[in-house]
Amino acid sequence: MTEAVASERSADVIVVGAGPAGSTTAYYLAKAGLDVLLLEKTTFPREKVCGDGLTPRATKQLVGMGIDISEEAGWLRNKGLRIIAGGVRLQLDWPELASFPDYGLVRKREDFDELLARQAEKAGARLYERCNVGAPIRDERTGRITGVEAKLGEEKTPVTFHAPLVVAADGNSTRLSLAMGLHRREDRPMGVAVRTYFTSPRHEDDYLESWLELWDKRGPEDRLLPGYGWIFGMGDGTSNVGLGILNSSSAFKELDWREVLKSWCASMPEDWGYTDDNQIGPIRGAALPMAFNRQPHYTRGLLLVGDAGGLVNPFNGEGIAYAMESGQIAADVIVQAHARQTSGQRELALQAYPRILKDTYGGYYTLGRAFVKMIGNPKVMKVATQRGLTHPMLMKFTLKLLANLTDPVGGDAMDRVINGLTKVAPRS
Repeated sequence: MTEAVASERSADVIVVGAGPAGSTTAYYLAKAGLDVLLLEKTTFPREKVCGDGLTPRATKQLVGMGIDISEEAGWLRNKGLRIIAGGVRLQLDWPELASFPDYGLVRKREDFDELLARQAEKAGARLYERCNVGAPIRDERTGRITGVEAKLGEEKTPVTFHAPLVVAADGNSTRLSLAMGLHRREDRPMGVAVRTYFTSPRHEDDYLESWLELWDKRGPEDRLLPGYGWIFGMGDGTSNVGLGILNSSSAFKELDWREVLKSWCASMPEDWGYTDDNQIGPIRGAALPMAFNRQPHYTRGLLLVGDAGGLVNPFNGEGIAYAMESGQIAADVIVQAHARQTSGQRELALQAYPRILKDTYGGYYTLGRAFVKMIGNPKVMKVATQRGLTHPMLMKFTLKLLANLTDPVGGDAMDRVINGLTKVAPRS
């Protein structure tokens, strides 16, 4: 290997995966002046299973990265959340807060991820597409990761990349983490999301719509399932229609969720357009790794961000905001560690990453795990939807809790209650 090629394939940090977590990490690292390799196994644009709806929490991250989120740039704004259950239809605006904007966004993942990856490139990150990362390269003496093996391009040319730090942003499957001995925790909730697109007159809806009662109507008796359905207008003539289910249900492994989605769509008004004739593309599914289901988030030169570290919100299945936030946190820690003078000092700085994540999300995710167990009981879910929706103030509180939208300082009484609960809950 020539010296030029060797330098091309060496960097301060390697980021594996150019989804929201990886691209955000790479963006902030490059912006701080570090040499970053961003390795993506596919080519852009590429589809990814997602609801495509972004809360104010994710919107804040996009603004921070300098992404153009104007309507002219193809974004559809939403004012809040419409909740439907128990015969009640409740429309809630996103809260007005100092910490977050009062609107969310909708954008197809088909080009959303590419926008972030290109922004990381503009900041200076070196993006390799069609780069399928395989085994980690480890120091035989210490076991630390020092790079990755990969197959590059259509020819699948074997290559190696080297860096003293590697960030796993390779999603729920995270082969890199598994190769480093980091396995999924079975005591943490897991979800599955399935979705498809329909041409629909409802495509310009300026509220995200959530159906809290999701019924399986194919047995002798109707069965209420844990989870929720969603309808998000995309602003382009189509709607994203999907459902998210939690493994706290006894039905989690029994049912074909694609068939449940078809059955649910068939029960909707025909003029909405959610019919076979209007369906665009197949029904696709993806796993939702929740509440720190893979730990530790830093070990032996490897940091986990986004889905690789199980950062999906167990309350509402939101992953993009936490993917981007964890990427920014990881980048901040790495930048500080990079500036330390000795390997011992750098390691000390890196060890802070898991602690910061637990301080930031640990208590909230613990509450979310309790919530998941609770709604796994169909009786509890039924009472919650039938009674709770008739109390707008209670639902406003619930919206703040489920979407994790509060002001940490100077908020209202609801903010103080939610913040207080997250502080006293265990941070595991």
